[in-house]
Amino acid sequence: EISTEKAVPIDSLRDPQHDDQRVQDPKWLVVIGVCTHLGCVPVSNSGDLVATTALVTALTTTLLVEFVKDQLLSTWKY
Repeated sequence: EISTEKAVPIDSLRDPQHDDQRVQDPKWLVVIGVCTHLGCVPVSNSGDLVATTALVTALTTTLLVEFVKDQLLSTWKY
């Protein structure tokens, strides 16, 4: 996972800073994902990330509840 993240082009990052400037111990990688809806949080090993975040968002959006319930709840893992 660390090598995958190191391979990301620095100029594609929102805050382009080399790992040498932001990493204290290179054996650890901490990645945080925060949705702009302030309620969606990526869950590790939950499969399709879009389905995971869309479910949380859609449950708070009345117009999408029926569509999402039919499409995503069948794939949700507890």
